[in-house]
Amino acid sequence: MNSIQHKIEDLRSQLHRYNHEYYTLDAPTISDYEFDQLLAELQSLEKQYPEFYDENSPTLRVGGAITKKFQTVVHDHRMYSLDNSYSKEDLLDWETRIQKNIGDEKVHYFCELKYDGASISLTYENGKLLRAVTRGDGSQGDDVTQNIKTIKTIPLQLTGDYPKKFDIRGEIVLPIAGFHKMNQERIAAGEEPYMNPRNTASGSLKLQDSGEVAKRPLQCLLYQLVSDTPICETQEEGLQKARSWGFHVPSEAILANSIDEVMQFVDQWDVKRHSLPYETDGIVIKVNLISNQMELGYTTKYPRWAMAYKFKAEQVSTQLESISYQVGRTGAITPVANLRPVLLGGTTVKRASLHNADQIEKLDVCIGDVVFIEKGGEIIPKIVGVDVSKRTVFCQPVDYITHCPSCESELIRSEGEAQHYCLNSNACPPQITGKIQHFISRKAMDVDGLGAETIELLFRDGLIRNYADLYTLQKEDLLPLERMAEKSVDNLLLGVEASKKIPFERVLFGLGIRFVGQTVAKKLAASFGSIDRLANATKDELEEVDEIGERIAQSVVLFFSNPNNLQTIQRLKDYGLQMTISADRLAAQTSLLKGSTFVVSGVFESFSRDELKAAIEINGGKVSSSISSKTTYIVAGKNMGPSKFQKAEKLGIPLLSESDFRALIAVK
Repeated sequence: MNSIQHKIEDLRSQLHRYNHEYYTLDAPTISDYEFDQLLAELQSLEKQYPEFYDENSPTLRVGGAITKKFQTVVHDHRMYSLDNSYSKEDLLDWETRIQKNIGDEKVHYFCELKYDGASISLTYENGKLLRAVTRGDGSQGDDVTQNIKTIKTIPLQLTGDYPKKFDIRGEIVLPIAGFHKMNQERIAAGEEPYMNPRNTASGSLKLQDSGEVAKRPLQCLLYQLVSDTPICETQEEGLQKARSWGFHVPSEAILANSIDEVMQFVDQWDVKRHSLPYETDGIVIKVNLISNQMELGYTTKYPRWAMAYKFKAEQVSTQLESISYQVGRTGAITPVANLRPVLLGGTTVKRASLHNADQIEKLDVCIGDVVFIEKGGEIIPKIVGVDVSKRTVFCQPVDYITHCPSCESELIRSEGEAQHYCLNSNACPPQITGKIQHFISRKAMDVDGLGAETIELLFRDGLIRNYADLYTLQKEDLLPLERMAEKSVDNLLLGVEASKKIPFERVLFGLGIRFVGQTVAKKLAASFGSIDRLANATKDELEEVDEIGERIAQSVVLFFSNPNNLQTIQRLKDYGLQMTISADRLAAQTSLLKGSTFVVSGVFESFSRDELKAAIEINGGKVSSSISSKTTYIVAGKNMGPSKFQKAEKLGIPLLSESDFRALIAVK
């Protein structure tokens, strides 16, 4: 290494250390002036000797990179949401579910503050920041690496004994003091102030100029290590390790031995949170032992081993001025309260959901009433009560509508249903555009360059009447439309063409069959293999599929009995969409494990847990999260909980090692 390169790398190392001391440890060892001099020296050397460029140099903290389009990146490990609780009873119910799965083993809980910001996933390789991706829809998000590098509490180079590659999850927050300072500057410049720190932090991540991001006092608080194999034995140990590698991990956390101790922590911070430099809206409670977390696993939405306890929502009162009605893609009618604008949780609220006719009746709400509103989970505003003492003779009882507000069709409310429905699915505009928006969404066809506003525009101009029409769009039809420049049109048409390669199970989900979500679509695709076989399936045949009940089966039969739907599907087939399971998937699919139910437990060497579960399902088996008399086998890895061994022994359930399982499915 020559002397110049050595000098540059030495300066980078020093500046990384000084950054960490100042922003993470709050214990600077040099003055700001000395730091600036060293940074200026490094900038000068990097400019003179570009051959020694380093994408994680401290000089990149000042930003300057321009990102016109943020690339979508699939998360290596899905970013799940958290299930919410609002009372001790909720937590006790959660604990009961945990103990049912784990057995008699004593469970300890790690409690952390739930900071209110924007979720981020950071990937490190060989100690260097590789990329930063927003949460997105949990499966994929936007690459915001250039903007993230400007946040000084995020280390660009780690220290200590870190793994070769791992992800770490955190929250990008805007401290309250910094938020107020930003607003003072905006007001002085004659600009509108920002509404709240959370939205401002989230919006900052998508600014095109990283230099502008660098001007904002954003911070990152880290809370979870993620990797293919466990890095540590407990959540507590994981955060200690992360802190030692240079991450900014909050210290406001405890290890609790019981739900009572969890509630003491909740009560303590419900009061103390107002003294914190950041906004927080609750406590996150996690099962501390990583092997227990792996045992518990995930639902389709949440980790079973974590729960968010939300602080009581702020409540305000305002006047209900009117009620309007929205039509969803399934025809469901949702009443919406139009309110006199009021500030709630840092945002101006003008509308709130009233859910359905039963809720209106239960609240005994009248037009003109003073109502109490709060944010459900501090996100969606809802009416929670009426101030009857302020009701006047001018307040009018609510007459729930009898006909669709869009197409005037008579509404139907079936027995056992909470909502009214418009059944005019093929001619009701909000249902048509809603179905198309669902079809092109990320989890379905993922059509790049096409959003809700463009769908509305295309429908309004008569270019589309259902989702099959997307595949007939021509460039010359699109260019004359408002806001449709040539590049936008090209991107849209490329996105539509690329969607023809989307696998069958996602096409099936995109069709928008009522009650057929992602998981059900996968099961139906795997069981029937093609749209033709599914369309001809009887209700009884559908109910033979694992977890497909009467309600889903009836909905599927009803969908395929509609001639308009069959015509649309035929058009999609003609346009080249995937209407069968891929040949590779079909070749791998067997019925070797049909009729067998498996529980996967522990840590494995040649399979990840997800790979094991996928192998079971593709061979016709069913995966369950808990041991019962219906369990056929337990695939047991290292660190399987002793209580599960005992339960398996008691019920006489065979344990399979990795090699046993491979032999069972003939994997050589």
